[in-house]
Amino acid sequence: MGKNKLEKFADMASYPHVFEYPYSAVDNVPFEMKGNWHQQFFKNDNPIVLELGCGRGEYTVGLGRMFPDKNFIGVDIKGARMWTGATESLQLGMKNVAFLRTNIEIIDRFFAPGEVSEIWLTFSDPQMKKATKRLTSTYFMERYRKFLKDGGTIHVKTDSNFMFTYTKYMIEKNGLPVEFITDDLYHSGLVDDILGIRTYYEQQWLDRGLTIKYVKFRLPQCGELQEPDVEIELDEYRSYNRSKRSSLQTGK
Repeated sequence: MGKNKLEKFADMASYPHVFEYPYSAVDNVPFEMKGNWHQQFFKNDNPIVLELGCGRGEYTVGLGRMFPDKNFIGVDIKGARMWTGATESLQLGMKNVAFLRTNIEIIDRFFAPGEVSEIWLTFSDPQMKKATKRLTSTYFMERYRKFLKDGGTIHVKTDSNFMFTYTKYMIEKNGLPVEFITDDLYHSGLVDDILGIRTYYEQQWLDRGLTIKYVKFRLPQCGELQEPDVEIELDEYRSYNRSKRSSLQTGK
């Protein structure tokens, strides 16, 4: 029999590589790891990569296996789902993987300027009603700039045509350098081991015949970011566990 949520939360509280700081905790307790991830936790100077909205942590753990010379941190507010990746990485003895359970709206409170090299956004909620909640909005790009290296890489992998189209407009509006973009990843002929990592819900979307979109771009520190003012057709379907009123705290 699988563990229930309370048992999973108890496990998470005991894991040495899991940090839990929801809104209430951050307001009362300073996050001492900020600016000290390399020295105090990873014990190396390897690049730090974030997966924001990591869900079960498939990318965090999968990339950690592929790249032992990089450090990976999965971030989400849903601890019961995060438990899967946190438990797997602990059982495998992975020293380059950590998890941070917190609200992504306050992500800039946990990392110092230039401390992060890359960001992965894997199947984020498209937040079709409010731009400032979209993880690829300029609202969040400004937050990423507070800790991402100048010209740091951002990967966006999504099933949502709305999210993909909006992100393209945001990139174009601000002239951000694009390294790769496709609206049908698995028929692009360019899928490698990294992009081939499939999350739990991604496989279900693929089984439904939905195409997966992907864009890789860089975020320079210079220049004032402007939000695109465009009308975008809404997605006609609901992803699994994704309601019309979902928020950033919903996770995957």
